[in-house]
Amino acid sequence: MEERFAVVVGVDGSPESEAALRFALRDAARRRTGVRVVSAYVPPEYWAVSYGLLTLPTLEDLVRDAGRVGPAAIDAAVADEPDLGAVPTEVIALPGPAAKALIEQARDADLLVLGHRGRGGFKSAVLGSVGLHCVLHAMCPVTIVRPEKAAASAPRVDEARPVFVPIY
Repeated sequence: MEERFAVVVGVDGSPESEAALRFALRDAARRRTGVRVVSAYVPPEYWAVSYGLLTLPTLEDLVRDAGRVGPAAIDAAVADEPDLGAVPTEVIALPGPAAKALIEQARDADLLVLGHRGRGGFKSAVLGSVGLHCVLHAMCPVTIVRPEKAAASAPRVDEARPVFVPIY
């Protein structure tokens, strides 16, 4: 495989992002390319303003945790499907809002892959705010993936299939 990272995937440690990573690795194997695995973190001040937390995580903790998410998700995917270990990966943890980081990292990509929602937000949401922002602003096609277990319990005709959103 060439060392081009044509597939970009966002990970945050949620089951939805792990399903997105598996999809991205399978798709990259089919394309004979690599996957850029992106996680983002926001500064400690965000947590105080958004959630009213009195004890804030340190910047070092946020950077460390964001840097661990990607490798841990890759290890889990490869443990379940060893063939995925042959796909070249590049792991990036960036400061700032997730949607902004993903759109920037996918600027020259062939595909951006996201879980249908991440760790935050409303559990009943069909599509998370990061996914919606990326679908509206990414310069490449975006695939939104639901975890197989969640898809199996959802009352849908295409239960285990990802949602493809064409970009015009």
